[in-house]
Amino acid sequence: MPKKQRHTAQRIFERLVEEGYTGGYTQVREKVAQLKRLSGEVFIPLRHDPGTAQMDVGQALVRQGGQLRKVYFFVMALPHSDALFVQAFWHPRTEMFWEFHNRAFEYFGGVPRRISYDNDRILVAAVIGKRARRLTDGFLQLQSHYRFAEHFCGVNRPNEKGVVEGTVKFARLKYFVPVPPAGELEELNARLVEQCRQDLRRTVRGQKASKAALLSEDQTAFLPLPEVPFDACRKAPARASSLSLVRFDTNDYSVPTAYAHHDLLVKGYVDRVEVCCADQVIAQHERCWGREQVVLAPVHYLALLERKPGALDYGRPFADWALPECFAVLRARLEQQWGGAGTREFIRVLQLLAHHPPADLERAIERALRCNALIRDAIAQFLIPQEDWRGRTFCLDGREHLRQVQVAQTEVAAYAALMAGGGAP
Repeated sequence: MPKKQRHTAQRIFERLVEEGYTGGYTQVREKVAQLKRLSGEVFIPLRHDPGTAQMDVGQALVRQGGQLRKVYFFVMALPHSDALFVQAFWHPRTEMFWEFHNRAFEYFGGVPRRISYDNDRILVAAVIGKRARRLTDGFLQLQSHYRFAEHFCGVNRPNEKGVVEGTVKFARLKYFVPVPPAGELEELNARLVEQCRQDLRRTVRGQKASKAALLSEDQTAFLPLPEVPFDACRKAPARASSLSLVRFDTNDYSVPTAYAHHDLLVKGYVDRVEVCCADQVIAQHERCWGREQVVLAPVHYLALLERKPGALDYGRPFADWALPECFAVLRARLEQQWGGAGTREFIRVLQLLAHHPPADLERAIERALRCNALIRDAIAQFLIPQEDWRGRTFCLDGREHLRQVQVAQTEVAAYAALMAGGGAP
């Protein structure tokens, strides 16, 4: 019978009254409670061998910018040692699931041989009968990389991974009460890692040693970590538009204009989006979780500015480009001296950002302004690392063949032959 159509104590009492019952409601309610208690399911204690794990996801609120925001915190627990690992993400997506496993395995120092899961749609495409599962491609990719065995709980049987069920409640009360600040999710996750490490010092009731000591027994039974972690990104082919934009999920991301109309590969990670051409990463952006947003990097459009200099003031990529004040000073001085040609020279300076960090170019421009060396080639010279050779002596150690070289001291008078007419002036 569906849960919402089952008898309540009140409904049982009403039906009994219709049949002539003269007792009180309290007696019926107490009897129903007793029957529920006595008819509760009975379980057999499970054995937890070293090297196994259970994983689950919970929800909690964090405070960001004065507002409450929901996070999904992923938990992996090791039943043998009772060690746990917790990380928070804004969304419960496949990329987060992959990234969480990478971090958990690195934290524990190995890969559990067997991991128990719920029947989450990220993992299970279809439940077939009581135990058979058709797994998602995303889960199979992760599993083939780390080679662990999977176990899925029976439908509506959370007791089969009761350790992590309790750990989710523990983590919520321990790490998210009171509501923690989360200015940057990386900061929150760093705190969670430290709190998990501190928790290893505890000795759980009924255990013979601390969690840290028992974790070493788990680690002995783990599978070794592969040489490289799983590439925790979702890949999608894309063709760059005439505006040098590629589509990923519901947002557009810019690429250098040289790759407009090219077929590219977009890789979506938890925190970033990378755009690749063959094996080369040609663009990288912070991951946007909004919808129908356009994420632009001004540096991607600099090459096109030489042909279309008017776009510097009216192009969308440059509208909100916050450059240091020295850039505006340089542009003003260039345009004051050379007009439109000065604008083009300023664009050539901006193109240095394609190969140098903004902070380095800022320092170079400040030096150039002091020296009144305003053109691009002069500013580029200030970007070349300057070695201080003062006081250095060429060492002959390891260069025995040079020890035999004899260089005769030149007479200054010999240079007189180079003068016009071959004589002294």
